[in-house]
Amino acid sequence: MNPMPHRTDHPAASLDRRRFLRNLGVCLALPAMESFFPTKGWGATVPAGGPVTAATTATGAPLRTAFLYFPNGAIPAAWWPTGGGTDFTLNRTMEPLAGLKDHIQVLGGLTDLSADGGADGGGDHARANGTFLTGVRIKKTNGADFHAGVSADQVIAQQVGLLTPFRSLELSCDTILNIGGCDTDYACVYQHNLAWSSPTTPLTPEINPRLLFERLFGAGSPKERAQNLLTRQAQKRSILDFIQSDTKRVAKDLSGRDRQKLDEYLGSVRDIELRIQSAERSRAARPQPAADVPDGIPASYAEYVRLMYDMLLLAFQTDSTRVATFMIAGDGSNRDFSEIGIADGHHNLTHHGNKPDWIEKVAQIDQWYVRQLGYFLEKMEQTKDIDGNSLLHNSQIIYGSGNADGNRHTHTNLPVILAGGGGGTLKPGRYTQFKDQPLSNLYLSMMDRVGGRTVERFGDSSGRLGNI
Repeated sequence: MNPMPHRTDHPAASLDRRRFLRNLGVCLALPAMESFFPTKGWGATVPAGGPVTAATTATGAPLRTAFLYFPNGAIPAAWWPTGGGTDFTLNRTMEPLAGLKDHIQVLGGLTDLSADGGADGGGDHARANGTFLTGVRIKKTNGADFHAGVSADQVIAQQVGLLTPFRSLELSCDTILNIGGCDTDYACVYQHNLAWSSPTTPLTPEINPRLLFERLFGAGSPKERAQNLLTRQAQKRSILDFIQSDTKRVAKDLSGRDRQKLDEYLGSVRDIELRIQSAERSRAARPQPAADVPDGIPASYAEYVRLMYDMLLLAFQTDSTRVATFMIAGDGSNRDFSEIGIADGHHNLTHHGNKPDWIEKVAQIDQWYVRQLGYFLEKMEQTKDIDGNSLLHNSQIIYGSGNADGNRHTHTNLPVILAGGGGGTLKPGRYTQFKDQPLSNLYLSMMDRVGGRTVERFGDSSGRLGNI
Protein backbone atom coordinates (compact mmCIF):
# COMPACT_ATOMS: atom_id res chain seq x y z
CA MET A 1 0.00 0.00 0.00
CA ASN A 2 1.22 3.49 -0.88
CA PRO A 3 -0.54 6.00 1.40
CA MET A 4 -0.97 9.66 0.63
CA PRO A 5 1.63 12.00 2.15
CA HIS A 6 0.97 12.96 5.74
CA ARG A 7 -0.40 16.51 5.99
CA THR A 8 0.20 18.42 9.18
CA ASP A 9 -2.04 21.29 8.02
CA HIS A 10 -5.07 19.00 8.04
CA PRO A 11 -7.32 19.35 11.14
CA ALA A 12 -7.18 15.59 11.45
CA ALA A 13 -3.40 15.41 11.19
CA SER A 14 -3.40 12.64 13.78
CA LEU A 15 -5.40 10.53 11.34
CA ASP A 16 -3.85 7.16 10.53
CA ARG A 17 -1.94 7.17 7.23
CA ARG A 18 -4.16 4.42 5.87
CA ARG A 19 -6.96 6.90 5.31
CA PHE A 20 -6.32 6.65 1.57
CA LEU A 21 -6.04 3.38 -0.36
CA ARG A 22 -3.97 3.64 -3.53
CA ASN A 23 -3.01 1.13 -6.18
CA LEU A 24 -2.81 1.02 -9.98
CA GLY A 25 -4.35 4.38 -10.68
CA VAL A 26 -6.88 4.12 -7.88
CA CYS A 27 -7.02 6.54 -4.97
CA LEU A 28 -9.90 5.75 -2.65
CA ALA A 29 -10.48 8.01 0.33
CA LEU A 30 -11.92 6.20 3.34
CA PRO A 31 -14.75 7.71 5.36
CA ALA A 32 -13.85 9.18 8.73
CA MET A 33 -13.76 6.42 11.35
CA GLU A 34 -13.44 6.47 15.10
CA SER A 35 -10.72 3.77 14.96
CA PHE A 36 -8.39 6.23 13.23
CA PHE A 37 -8.67 8.88 15.94
CA PRO A 38 -7.47 9.10 19.52
CA THR A 39 -9.84 7.46 21.96
CA LYS A 40 -10.25 10.68 23.90
CA GLY A 41 -11.58 14.01 22.85
CA TRP A 42 -14.22 13.04 20.32
CA GLY A 43 -17.68 14.13 21.29
CA ALA A 44 -16.32 16.84 23.59
CA THR A 45 -16.72 20.49 22.66
CA VAL A 46 -13.78 22.78 22.06
CA PRO A 47 -12.98 24.62 25.31
CA ALA A 48 -13.88 28.30 25.50
CA GLY A 49 -11.03 30.33 24.11
CA GLY A 50 -9.49 27.22 22.53
CA PRO A 51 -8.27 26.98 18.95
CA VAL A 52 -10.80 27.24 16.14
CA THR A 53 -10.13 25.25 12.98
CA ALA A 54 -11.78 26.33 9.75
CA ALA A 55 -14.59 24.13 8.42
CA THR A 56 -14.86 21.98 11.53
CA THR A 57 -17.68 21.58 14.02
CA ALA A 58 -17.39 21.97 17.79
CA THR A 59 -16.54 18.28 18.04
CA GLY A 60 -13.80 18.58 15.44
CA ALA A 61 -15.74 16.76 12.74
CA PRO A 62 -15.74 18.39 9.27
CA LEU A 63 -18.38 21.01 8.50
CA ARG A 64 -19.73 20.62 4.98
CA THR A 65 -21.34 23.39 2.94
CA ALA A 66 -23.40 22.85 -0.21
CA PHE A 67 -25.45 25.09 -2.48
CA LEU A 68 -28.11 23.28 -4.51
CA TYR A 69 -29.89 25.19 -7.28
CA PHE A 70 -33.19 24.34 -8.98
CA PRO A 71 -34.46 26.32 -11.99
CA ASN A 72 -37.35 28.65 -12.78
CA GLY A 73 -38.65 29.37 -9.28
CA ALA A 74 -41.67 27.67 -7.71
CA ILE A 75 -45.42 28.11 -7.54
CA PRO A 76 -45.69 30.30 -4.39
CA ALA A 77 -49.11 29.04 -3.32
CA ALA A 78 -47.82 25.46 -3.24
CA TRP A 79 -44.37 26.25 -1.82
CA TRP A 80 -44.83 28.27 1.36
CA PRO A 81 -45.82 26.50 4.60
CA THR A 82 -48.60 27.65 6.87
CA GLY A 83 -47.99 28.74 10.45
CA GLY A 84 -44.59 29.88 11.61
CA GLY A 85 -41.66 29.20 13.89
CA THR A 86 -41.61 25.58 15.02
CA ASP A 87 -45.39 25.34 14.60
CA PHE A 88 -45.69 25.12 10.83
CA THR A 89 -47.18 22.77 8.28
CA LEU A 90 -45.40 21.94 5.05
CA ASN A 91 -47.29 22.79 1.89
CA ARG A 92 -47.77 20.54 -1.11
CA THR A 93 -44.39 21.12 -2.79
CA MET A 94 -42.44 20.17 0.34
CA GLU A 95 -44.49 17.10 1.24
CA PRO A 96 -41.54 14.82 0.31
CA LEU A 97 -39.63 16.43 3.19
CA ALA A 98 -42.23 15.56 5.84
CA GLY A 99 -39.93 13.00 7.47
CA LEU A 100 -37.10 15.54 7.49
CA LYS A 101 -39.07 18.47 8.86
CA ASP A 102 -36.91 18.66 11.99
CA HIS A 103 -33.77 18.94 9.86
CA ILE A 104 -34.73 21.88 7.63
CA GLN A 105 -35.48 25.56 7.91
CA VAL A 106 -37.77 27.23 5.41
CA LEU A 107 -36.59 30.81 5.01
CA GLY A 108 -39.01 33.43 3.71
CA GLY A 109 -38.42 37.06 2.79
CA LEU A 110 -34.96 36.68 1.20
CA THR A 111 -34.32 38.76 -1.89
CA ASP A 112 -31.77 39.09 -4.69
CA LEU A 113 -32.03 42.68 -5.87
CA SER A 114 -29.02 42.26 -8.14
CA ALA A 115 -31.20 40.00 -10.30
CA ASP A 116 -33.86 42.67 -10.92
CA GLY A 117 -34.08 43.92 -14.49
CA GLY A 118 -34.29 47.68 -14.07
CA ALA A 119 -32.88 49.50 -17.08
CA ASP A 120 -31.43 46.23 -18.42
CA GLY A 121 -34.89 44.91 -19.27
CA GLY A 122 -35.23 41.18 -20.02
CA GLY A 123 -32.78 38.47 -19.08
CA ASP A 124 -34.19 37.42 -15.71
CA HIS A 125 -33.05 33.82 -16.08
CA ALA A 126 -29.46 34.84 -16.76
CA ARG A 127 -29.54 37.25 -13.82
CA ALA A 128 -31.23 34.73 -11.51
CA ASN A 129 -28.55 32.14 -12.17
CA GLY A 130 -25.59 34.50 -12.44
CA THR A 131 -26.24 36.41 -9.23
CA PHE A 132 -27.63 33.68 -6.96
CA LEU A 133 -24.30 32.95 -5.29
CA THR A 134 -22.53 36.24 -6.02
CA GLY A 135 -24.97 39.00 -5.07
CA VAL A 136 -23.33 41.10 -7.81
CA ARG A 137 -25.10 42.53 -10.82
CA ILE A 138 -23.89 40.79 -13.95
CA LYS A 139 -22.61 42.52 -17.08
CA LYS A 140 -24.78 42.59 -20.20
CA THR A 141 -22.61 42.53 -23.32
CA ASN A 142 -24.61 40.91 -26.15
CA GLY A 143 -22.97 37.61 -25.30
CA ALA A 144 -19.49 38.80 -26.26
CA ASP A 145 -18.13 39.24 -22.74
CA PHE A 146 -19.08 38.52 -19.15
CA HIS A 147 -18.40 39.83 -15.68
CA ALA A 148 -19.96 38.57 -12.44
CA GLY A 149 -18.47 38.22 -8.95
CA VAL A 150 -16.79 35.68 -6.69
CA SER A 151 -19.45 33.24 -5.49
CA ALA A 152 -20.15 32.41 -1.86
CA ASP A 153 -18.93 28.84 -2.19
CA GLN A 154 -15.56 30.06 -3.47
CA VAL A 155 -15.17 32.56 -0.65
CA ILE A 156 -15.51 29.57 1.67
CA ALA A 157 -13.26 27.42 -0.52
CA GLN A 158 -10.52 30.06 -0.37
CA GLN A 159 -10.36 29.52 3.39
CA VAL A 160 -10.83 25.76 3.70
CA GLY A 161 -9.95 24.28 0.32
CA LEU A 162 -6.43 23.26 1.32
CA LEU A 163 -7.83 20.99 4.04
CA THR A 164 -9.16 18.47 1.52
CA PRO A 165 -8.04 16.79 -1.73
CA PHE A 166 -10.56 18.89 -3.68
CA ARG A 167 -10.87 22.58 -2.98
CA SER A 168 -14.49 22.46 -4.08
CA LEU A 169 -16.76 20.43 -6.33
CA GLU A 170 -19.09 21.81 -8.99
CA LEU A 171 -21.82 19.51 -10.33
CA SER A 172 -24.74 19.79 -12.73
CA CYS A 173 -27.28 17.67 -14.58
CA ASP A 174 -27.69 20.21 -17.38
CA THR A 175 -25.96 20.85 -20.66
CA ILE A 176 -23.12 23.37 -20.46
CA LEU A 177 -22.74 26.23 -22.94
CA ASN A 178 -20.03 28.79 -22.20
CA ILE A 179 -19.92 30.68 -25.50
CA GLY A 180 -22.29 33.12 -27.18
CA GLY A 181 -25.45 34.80 -25.93
CA CYS A 182 -28.49 33.05 -24.46
CA ASP A 183 -30.98 35.20 -22.59
CA THR A 184 -31.72 38.66 -23.98
CA ASP A 185 -28.10 39.46 -24.87
CA TYR A 186 -26.59 38.02 -21.70
CA ALA A 187 -23.67 35.65 -22.15
CA CYS A 188 -24.66 31.98 -21.92
CA VAL A 189 -22.00 31.48 -19.27
CA TYR A 190 -24.29 33.04 -16.64
CA GLN A 191 -27.01 30.40 -17.04
CA HIS A 192 -24.64 27.47 -17.25
CA ASN A 193 -22.42 28.12 -14.22
CA LEU A 194 -23.17 28.68 -10.56
CA ALA A 195 -19.67 28.99 -9.05
CA TRP A 196 -17.21 31.78 -9.86
CA SER A 197 -13.63 31.94 -8.55
CA SER A 198 -13.25 35.49 -9.93
CA PRO A 199 -15.58 37.92 -11.74
CA THR A 200 -14.34 36.55 -15.06
CA THR A 201 -13.68 32.91 -14.12
CA PRO A 202 -16.70 30.61 -13.95
CA LEU A 203 -16.08 27.11 -12.62
CA THR A 204 -17.70 24.84 -15.17
CA PRO A 205 -19.57 22.02 -13.40
CA GLU A 206 -19.04 18.34 -14.14
CA ILE A 207 -22.12 16.81 -15.77
CA ASN A 208 -20.82 13.31 -16.55
CA PRO A 209 -21.13 10.85 -13.65
CA ARG A 210 -18.38 8.67 -15.12
CA LEU A 211 -15.87 11.53 -15.24
CA LEU A 212 -16.86 12.67 -11.76
CA PHE A 213 -16.39 9.16 -10.40
CA GLU A 214 -12.93 8.92 -11.98
CA ARG A 215 -12.04 12.35 -10.67
CA LEU A 216 -13.00 11.41 -7.12
CA PHE A 217 -11.59 7.90 -7.04
CA GLY A 218 -9.01 7.75 -9.81
CA ALA A 219 -5.35 8.73 -9.34
CA GLY A 220 -2.83 10.34 -11.67
CA SER A 221 -3.21 12.85 -14.48
CA PRO A 222 -6.43 13.01 -16.55
CA LYS A 223 -4.64 11.02 -19.27
CA GLU A 224 -3.50 8.37 -16.77
CA ARG A 225 -6.98 8.14 -15.23
CA ALA A 226 -8.51 7.69 -18.67
CA GLN A 227 -6.06 4.89 -19.47
CA ASN A 228 -6.67 3.21 -16.11
CA LEU A 229 -10.40 3.33 -16.77
CA LEU A 230 -9.91 1.63 -20.13
CA THR A 231 -7.77 -1.04 -18.45
CA ARG A 232 -10.42 -1.77 -15.83
CA GLN A 233 -13.16 -1.85 -18.44
CA ALA A 234 -11.19 -4.24 -20.65
CA GLN A 235 -10.60 -6.53 -17.67
CA LYS A 236 -14.21 -6.12 -16.50
CA ARG A 237 -12.96 -5.29 -13.01
CA SER A 238 -14.27 -2.97 -10.32
CA ILE A 239 -12.22 -0.13 -8.92
CA LEU A 240 -12.46 -2.02 -5.60
CA ASP A 241 -10.68 -5.06 -7.03
CA PHE A 242 -7.44 -3.11 -7.23
CA ILE A 243 -7.37 -2.25 -3.52
CA GLN A 244 -8.78 -5.48 -2.13
CA SER A 245 -5.67 -6.57 -0.24
CA ASP A 246 -5.16 -3.12 1.30
CA THR A 247 -8.82 -2.98 2.26
CA LYS A 248 -8.48 -6.27 4.16
CA ARG A 249 -5.35 -4.99 5.92
CA VAL A 250 -7.10 -1.82 7.05
CA ALA A 251 -10.19 -3.71 8.22
CA LYS A 252 -8.08 -5.70 10.70
CA ASP A 253 -7.44 -2.54 12.72
CA LEU A 254 -11.05 -1.35 12.77
CA SER A 255 -13.66 -1.71 15.45
CA GLY A 256 -16.74 -3.77 14.66
CA ARG A 257 -18.79 -0.64 14.05
CA ASP A 258 -16.15 0.79 11.74
CA ARG A 259 -15.88 -2.47 9.78
CA GLN A 260 -19.61 -2.27 9.16
CA LYS A 261 -19.20 1.36 8.13
CA LEU A 262 -16.39 0.41 5.75
CA ASP A 263 -18.49 -2.36 4.19
CA GLU A 264 -21.42 0.02 3.69
CA TYR A 265 -19.16 2.66 2.15
CA LEU A 266 -17.48 0.24 -0.27
CA GLY A 267 -20.93 -1.06 -1.15
CA SER A 268 -21.99 2.49 -2.03
CA VAL A 269 -18.93 2.96 -4.24
CA ARG A 270 -19.64 -0.30 -6.04
CA ASP A 271 -23.33 0.55 -6.43
CA ILE A 272 -22.41 3.81 -8.15
CA GLU A 273 -20.01 1.96 -10.43
CA LEU A 274 -22.74 -0.46 -11.47
CA ARG A 275 -25.24 2.33 -12.09
CA ILE A 276 -22.77 4.19 -14.31
CA GLN A 277 -21.98 1.00 -16.22
CA SER A 278 -25.70 0.34 -16.65
CA ALA A 279 -26.16 3.86 -18.04
CA GLU A 280 -23.30 3.31 -20.48
CA ARG A 281 -24.77 -0.01 -21.69
CA SER A 282 -28.19 1.58 -22.04
CA ARG A 283 -26.77 4.36 -24.17
CA ALA A 284 -24.85 1.90 -26.36
CA ALA A 285 -28.04 -0.08 -27.04
CA ARG A 286 -30.12 2.93 -28.11
CA PRO A 287 -30.09 4.73 -31.47
CA GLN A 288 -28.01 7.82 -30.95
CA PRO A 289 -28.62 11.35 -32.23
CA ALA A 290 -25.92 13.20 -34.12
CA ALA A 291 -25.06 15.23 -31.01
CA ASP A 292 -22.25 13.95 -28.84
CA VAL A 293 -23.75 12.79 -25.54
CA PRO A 294 -21.25 12.03 -22.73
CA ASP A 295 -21.08 8.42 -21.60
CA GLY A 296 -22.35 7.51 -18.17
CA ILE A 297 -25.47 9.72 -18.07
CA PRO A 298 -28.54 7.61 -17.21
CA ALA A 299 -31.56 7.72 -19.50
CA SER A 300 -33.76 8.44 -16.48
CA TYR A 301 -33.52 12.02 -15.24
CA ALA A 302 -34.41 10.93 -11.71
CA GLU A 303 -31.62 8.35 -11.73
CA TYR A 304 -29.24 10.96 -13.15
CA VAL A 305 -29.97 13.49 -10.40
CA ARG A 306 -29.83 10.87 -7.65
CA LEU A 307 -26.56 9.47 -8.96
CA MET A 308 -24.97 12.91 -8.72
CA TYR A 309 -26.43 13.39 -5.24
CA ASP A 310 -24.94 10.04 -4.20
CA MET A 311 -21.48 11.03 -5.37
CA LEU A 312 -21.77 14.35 -3.56
CA LEU A 313 -22.57 12.39 -0.41
CA LEU A 314 -19.51 10.18 -0.91
CA ALA A 315 -17.34 13.26 -1.46
CA PHE A 316 -18.54 14.67 1.87
CA GLN A 317 -18.36 11.31 3.67
CA THR A 318 -14.71 10.80 2.67
CA ASP A 319 -13.82 14.44 3.35
CA SER A 320 -12.74 14.75 -0.27
CA THR A 321 -14.19 18.25 -0.18
CA ARG A 322 -16.13 20.42 2.27
CA VAL A 323 -17.60 22.83 -0.28
CA ALA A 324 -19.83 22.00 -3.25
CA THR A 325 -22.34 23.47 -5.67
CA PHE A 326 -24.92 21.44 -7.55
CA MET A 327 -26.76 23.32 -10.28
CA ILE A 328 -29.34 20.64 -10.96
CA ALA A 329 -30.46 22.65 -13.99
CA GLY A 330 -29.73 26.18 -15.11
CA ASP A 331 -32.43 28.83 -14.94
CA GLY A 332 -34.52 28.88 -18.08
CA SER A 333 -34.26 25.09 -18.37
CA ASN A 334 -37.00 23.83 -20.68
CA ARG A 335 -36.57 20.12 -19.95
CA ASP A 336 -39.74 18.08 -20.24
CA PHE A 337 -40.80 15.71 -17.47
CA SER A 338 -42.25 12.84 -19.44
CA GLU A 339 -41.18 10.55 -16.58
CA ILE A 340 -44.07 11.96 -14.57
CA GLY A 341 -46.40 12.44 -17.52
CA ILE A 342 -45.54 16.05 -18.39
CA ALA A 343 -44.36 16.40 -21.98
CA ASP A 344 -44.30 20.22 -21.95
CA GLY A 345 -41.10 22.18 -21.36
CA HIS A 346 -40.57 23.38 -17.78
CA HIS A 347 -39.69 26.98 -18.68
CA ASN A 348 -42.63 27.32 -21.06
CA LEU A 349 -45.01 26.07 -18.38
CA THR A 350 -43.78 28.61 -15.83
CA HIS A 351 -45.20 31.34 -18.07
CA HIS A 352 -48.59 29.94 -17.22
CA GLY A 353 -50.62 33.15 -17.44
CA ASN A 354 -52.67 31.82 -14.49
CA LYS A 355 -53.94 28.83 -16.47
CA PRO A 356 -54.87 26.26 -13.78
CA ASP A 357 -53.68 23.22 -15.76
CA TRP A 358 -50.28 24.81 -16.43
CA ILE A 359 -49.93 25.84 -12.78
CA GLU A 360 -50.72 22.25 -11.77
CA LYS A 361 -47.97 20.90 -14.02
CA VAL A 362 -45.39 23.33 -12.67
CA ALA A 363 -46.36 22.43 -9.09
CA GLN A 364 -45.78 18.76 -9.92
CA ILE A 365 -42.33 19.59 -11.34
CA ASP A 366 -41.49 21.65 -8.25
CA GLN A 367 -42.41 18.70 -6.05
CA TRP A 368 -40.36 16.35 -8.25
CA TYR A 369 -37.24 18.41 -7.60
CA VAL A 370 -37.97 18.47 -3.84
CA ARG A 371 -38.44 14.70 -3.88
CA GLN A 372 -34.89 14.30 -5.18
CA LEU A 373 -33.69 16.68 -2.47
CA GLY A 374 -35.45 14.51 0.11
CA TYR A 375 -33.60 11.46 -1.22
CA PHE A 376 -30.26 13.20 -0.70
CA LEU A 377 -31.04 14.65 2.74
CA GLU A 378 -32.38 11.33 3.99
CA LYS A 379 -29.16 9.58 3.01
CA MET A 380 -27.12 12.36 4.62
CA GLU A 381 -29.10 11.89 7.83
CA GLN A 382 -28.64 8.11 7.75
CA THR A 383 -24.87 8.36 7.29
CA LYS A 384 -22.95 8.66 10.55
CA ASP A 385 -19.98 11.00 10.85
CA ILE A 386 -16.80 10.53 12.89
CA ASP A 387 -18.29 12.17 15.99
CA GLY A 388 -21.39 9.97 16.00
CA ASN A 389 -23.65 12.67 14.57
CA SER A 390 -25.06 12.41 11.07
CA LEU A 391 -23.51 14.03 8.00
CA LEU A 392 -26.64 16.17 7.78
CA HIS A 393 -26.15 17.43 11.33
CA ASN A 394 -22.60 18.42 10.41
CA SER A 395 -23.64 20.27 7.26
CA GLN A 396 -25.25 23.50 6.10
CA ILE A 397 -27.04 23.01 2.81
CA ILE A 398 -28.88 25.62 0.77
CA TYR A 399 -31.59 24.55 -1.66
CA GLY A 400 -33.07 27.39 -3.65
CA SER A 401 -33.73 29.23 -6.88
CA GLY A 402 -32.86 32.72 -8.14
CA ASN A 403 -36.38 33.21 -9.43
CA ALA A 404 -39.33 33.36 -7.05
CA ASP A 405 -42.44 33.37 -9.23
CA GLY A 406 -41.41 32.10 -12.66
CA ASN A 407 -44.53 33.53 -14.26
CA ARG A 408 -43.65 37.09 -13.24
CA HIS A 409 -39.85 36.73 -13.01
CA THR A 410 -39.68 38.10 -9.48
CA HIS A 411 -36.57 37.94 -7.30
CA THR A 412 -38.05 38.80 -3.91
CA ASN A 413 -39.24 36.26 -1.33
CA LEU A 414 -37.12 33.61 -3.01
CA PRO A 415 -37.87 29.91 -2.39
CA VAL A 416 -35.00 28.91 -0.08
CA ILE A 417 -34.49 25.99 2.30
CA LEU A 418 -31.55 25.71 4.72
CA ALA A 419 -30.99 22.08 5.68
CA GLY A 420 -28.71 20.59 8.30
CA GLY A 421 -27.56 21.45 11.78
CA GLY A 422 -24.34 23.27 10.96
CA GLY A 423 -22.61 21.08 13.53
CA GLY A 424 -25.00 22.33 16.21
CA THR A 425 -24.90 26.03 15.27
CA LEU A 426 -28.19 26.03 13.32
CA LYS A 427 -31.73 25.65 14.67
CA PRO A 428 -33.64 23.53 12.12
CA GLY A 429 -37.27 22.50 12.33
CA ARG A 430 -38.62 26.00 11.73
CA TYR A 431 -40.28 28.30 9.21
CA THR A 432 -38.80 31.76 9.64
CA GLN A 433 -40.09 34.79 7.76
CA PHE A 434 -37.70 37.70 7.30
CA LYS A 435 -38.49 41.07 5.76
CA ASP A 436 -36.65 41.93 2.55
CA GLN A 437 -33.29 40.58 3.68
CA PRO A 438 -30.57 40.23 1.01
CA LEU A 439 -29.76 36.60 0.26
CA SER A 440 -26.12 37.60 0.72
CA ASN A 441 -26.81 38.16 4.43
CA LEU A 442 -27.55 34.44 4.74
CA TYR A 443 -24.25 33.61 3.05
CA LEU A 444 -22.33 35.83 5.46
CA SER A 445 -23.86 33.94 8.37
CA MET A 446 -22.89 30.64 6.77
CA MET A 447 -19.32 31.88 6.26
CA ASP A 448 -19.13 32.72 9.97
CA ARG A 449 -19.96 29.11 10.81
CA VAL A 450 -17.15 27.87 8.61
CA GLY A 451 -14.64 29.92 10.60
CA GLY A 452 -11.29 31.14 9.39
CA ARG A 453 -10.94 34.73 8.25
CA THR A 454 -13.97 36.89 9.03
CA VAL A 455 -15.71 38.23 5.94
CA GLU A 456 -17.14 41.67 6.65
CA ARG A 457 -19.21 42.06 3.50
CA PHE A 458 -20.27 39.91 0.60
CA GLY A 459 -22.10 40.89 -2.59
CA ASP A 460 -25.02 43.17 -1.75
CA SER A 461 -25.10 42.19 1.93
CA SER A 462 -26.34 44.65 4.51
CA GLY A 463 -25.37 42.59 7.57
CA ARG A 464 -25.66 39.07 8.87
CA LEU A 465 -28.85 37.04 8.90
CA GLY A 466 -29.67 36.22 12.49
CA ASN A 467 -32.17 33.74 13.88
CA ILE A 468 -31.16 30.74 11.80
